[in-house]
Amino acid sequence: MKLWQKKTEASDAVTIFTVGKDREMDAYLAKFDVIGSLAHAKMLGEVGLLTASETQQLLTALRDIYQKVEQGNFPLRPEMEDIHSQIEWELTQQLGDTGKKVHMARSRNDQVLVDIRLFLREELEKTVFAIQTLFSLLQEKSEQHKDVLLPGYTHLQLAMPSSFGLWFGAYAESLVDDCIQLQGAYKIVNKNPLGSAAGYGSSFPINRSYTTTLLGFGDLNYNVVYAQMGRGKTERVVAQALAGVAETLSRFSMDACLYMNQQFDFISFPEELTTGSSIMPHKKNPDVFELVRAHCNRIKSLPNEISLLTTNLPSGYHRDLQLLKEHLFPAFEQIRQCTAMLELMISSIQIEKELLQDKKYQYLFSVEAVNALVNQGVPFRDAYRQIGEAIEKGTYEAPTNLEHTHEGSMGNLCTTQIKSRMEETLQGFPFNEVKKALEGLLS
Repeated sequence: MKLWQKKTEASDAVTIFTVGKDREMDAYLAKFDVIGSLAHAKMLGEVGLLTASETQQLLTALRDIYQKVEQGNFPLRPEMEDIHSQIEWELTQQLGDTGKKVHMARSRNDQVLVDIRLFLREELEKTVFAIQTLFSLLQEKSEQHKDVLLPGYTHLQLAMPSSFGLWFGAYAESLVDDCIQLQGAYKIVNKNPLGSAAGYGSSFPINRSYTTTLLGFGDLNYNVVYAQMGRGKTERVVAQALAGVAETLSRFSMDACLYMNQQFDFISFPEELTTGSSIMPHKKNPDVFELVRAHCNRIKSLPNEISLLTTNLPSGYHRDLQLLKEHLFPAFEQIRQCTAMLELMISSIQIEKELLQDKKYQYLFSVEAVNALVNQGVPFRDAYRQIGEAIEKGTYEAPTNLEHTHEGSMGNLCTTQIKSRMEETLQGFPFNEVKKALEGLLS
């Protein structure tokens, strides 16, 4: 059943090609379509386009459909074009002509737009909470291992002493910036496009501010043309925020793959968290980290994919936009699954605590030796040359004491300050206000 169908049927080939994976993607949007319709129906009653009785009938029926969707009892029927058609059909079956009135003063364009915004908003919230859990674990491990030294590298060459406290803490702070970027995306998502209709508004006296309040949006997309142009741009901004998280997880995973290598041997894991080889009985492969790296690197490609899909599109709706959902929607679950797997691995990580006792790491302390001379009054360049010559002659001896006290160094990790930045960022999300608004709409 097609809401737009006139007398002439589209050919099967055209129908199959144009629908594509939309029916599969509709599973992500079903409950949000009901929520958007609830707000729209309530607004139609508020402005007098529906009677009080019609409004109540629609609200009751929509809430019943919502419960079915939540319980998994509202599969998309084979004869239906999409979930929007099915919900309207269901309302019409129950309420007759009253059911047909739900689509008054809106287009499927703004219907899909608001569904996507509601979906993205909820998925961003889930993702932020998943990151918060990983952040806390990284901070815990940072403090637990703050005194355990680790080689630091530049150009993959031995550079200076680091610590496991610094390593874990670096990724914790990276997640703070990732959440700041997610917050920026959330602010763009949290604007109401409903009422823009096909992108040019409506001659009905609708109240868009009212639906904004009902749906818990922070603001309107005011200009109706921009509300439609925001499709594609919104998805790209969200994808960029997800790519930031993916970069953090991917980079940690690459570190873990290196550090598990026998030539490094910095960390290890229980055998049940690694995989073996079909012919090499000694192997303990970092498959979890490799797959996290691969999933996250694919997510990092999303902003570019979306940007290319929307390149040179003029204003207004275009069917190209349909394809934006196919890789973006599943990316949320993928990033959260990667986050959960890193939590599992990090919780069981085993740290090698006497790494820097090995003679091969003695040159890590060359800067410490230079600094020791500088503290004795030797100019830095002269001290640098003296230690360089000692290394060349084989007379260099690595210092045994480390004194790093400035903010963010291994002796002063600033864990509390970083935690405060994360808490401040999380408080900037209006999750409670959104929850309260939707509970009011659904009750």
